[in-house]
Amino acid sequence: MTEIGIGILGGGYMGKAHAVAMSSVGAVFNTALRPRLEMVCATTPESAERYRKAYGFRRGTDDWRVLVNDDAIGAIVIASPQETHREVAEAAFALGKPVFCEKPLGASIADSAAMTEAAERTGAINMVGFNYIRTPASQFARQLIAEGAIGDITWFRGEHTEDFLANPQTPANWRTSGMANGTMGDLAPHMINAALALMGPITRVMAEVETVHKIRPGGEVTNDDHGQMMCRFGNGAMGQMYFSRIATGRKMGYAYEITGTKGAIRFDQEDQNALWLYRSEGPDATRGFTKILTGPDHPDYEPFCQGPGHGTGYQDQIIIEARDFLTAIETQENRWPTFRDGHEVNRVIAAALTSDQSGGWQDIDNF
Repeated sequence: MTEIGIGILGGGYMGKAHAVAMSSVGAVFNTALRPRLEMVCATTPESAERYRKAYGFRRGTDDWRVLVNDDAIGAIVIASPQETHREVAEAAFALGKPVFCEKPLGASIADSAAMTEAAERTGAINMVGFNYIRTPASQFARQLIAEGAIGDITWFRGEHTEDFLANPQTPANWRTSGMANGTMGDLAPHMINAALALMGPITRVMAEVETVHKIRPGGEVTNDDHGQMMCRFGNGAMGQMYFSRIATGRKMGYAYEITGTKGAIRFDQEDQNALWLYRSEGPDATRGFTKILTGPDHPDYEPFCQGPGHGTGYQDQIIIEARDFLTAIETQENRWPTFRDGHEVNRVIAAALTSDQSGGWQDIDNF
């Protein structure tokens, strides 16, 4: 086993999740590389010291350059705001250091294109964070589709819906300013990534994007509340997706339904340890969707628990990501999803936003 020093930019929601994951991944997956929480970077010396103590880092700093250039840090996790992603990643790649970056990749398609180019030019290990697709249930769905269990795919429906801004009296905050923090920048990337993972490339889209609550207590809203998108996949299948932060009652509505010529699949992240499978076989009287509870026979479940139906949780998804990142560093072979995959998501989003402005279909190849 070999230690590797980890530097994490950001100590908030995702920074904490990655710190916990790096502390746990060796015990869960018995990885050859064992992370050492070397340094955390925050916006002030006081918050950096607070995160250092809380999560168990050796050191803290309020300057990302100090973290990136430190010789004791062998890999970097970017869990800071999108507008910081590009500069940090490019500096790390120039030193040949592996980078894991939270989604969305950068604050714009120009950022993600530049970050992807830097990663591929330097040959540094790179990965982008799309954690929800890593649940054992969704991994099993990918496996079933690849094996042809539901036949040729004809249709996809996906959504990522939450309600944290459903109340119009919720005050304006950082989430209500800047397109990168809107629904198309924040929630849409997860479901678009799922669609690409499950279905393959998207060739064209038509979309509408809307700000429903334009004024909130404390200020004007400058980004989008929800959006809908029709799409066509490279395999010929049709698709439809909906994204919303004002979907009253939905807490983690990352859900999809896939129809094939021999069956269908349904999944909802609010019940993340179950996958619903329909097979077109047997007498009509006994056909129906079967609820499959995840267990040790499903991908990446057994390292967490040997009991079927006991379930995995949100933090476990981040631990699986950490395993993949460390494996990529160990083998010097990138694991999915790379920065290129993150940039592909941003291309779809750029096409959708352009479609909203033009009112017509947009080919992804133009972005």
